Amino acid sequence: MAMSSTEATKRKRGFDPSTFLATIGEGRRTLAVPKKQPIFTQGDRADDVFYIQTGKVRLTVVSKTGREATIGILNEGSFFGEGALAGQVLRMGSAAAMTDCELLRIDKQAMMGALHREHAFSDMFVAYLLARNIRYEEDLVDQLFNSSEKRLARVLLLLAHFGKEGKPEAVVPKISQETLAEMVGTTRSRVSFFMNRFRKLGFIHYNGGLQVHSSLLNVVLHD
Repeated sequence: MAMSSTEATKRKRGFDPSTFLATIGEGRRTLAVPKKQPIFTQGDRADDVFYIQTGKVRLTVVSKTGREATIGILNEGSFFGEGALAGQVLRMGSAAAMTDCELLRIDKQAMMGALHREHAFSDMFVAYLLARNIRYEEDLVDQLFNSSEKRLARVLLLLAHFGKEGKPEAVVPKISQETLAEMVGTTRSRVSFFMNRFRKLGFIHYNGGLQVHSSLLNVVLHD
């Protein structure tokens, strides 16, 4: 897969958003969030934006009937909670630390001021939002037209950041099949069936974490 929009912008402009955000005075602070601890909860007031310096964050939503769905797993260099900048009053979903995380929490007004003052930061942030929007559109198409097996393969490849320097990476520490099922939109039993099938075919293996191989692309590309 291609380099992320954040990485591409940093390389092109020599601009490091983490360093820049750390220079914002009032209105930002660093948070250390332990693994499995909530960052914010659906229905909380939306008055700040978060930037992941280290760690992984899980985004979820809960329906009126109590059904929870995982809508994203974010890594270092990602923003979340940006709905606050678009007039969102209450959080539409929840965020929790999947690993020990170090975050920058930026007040809404401080973030708006930084976007107005620093054009390189504004360009990078817009590029990030556009890339996120494209990902959501791809997720919707994937959900509408692809089989659950293809959807699982795509989720694994995305989580593994496959294509980055051509090397497979551990997906996430101890990601559960329940979480994968939520992201794919299927049952845990189906995820278990496909994961066993992928392992037997040599597409994935377990070695200190789940490892994904390029051959898994065959599942996504096969008609």
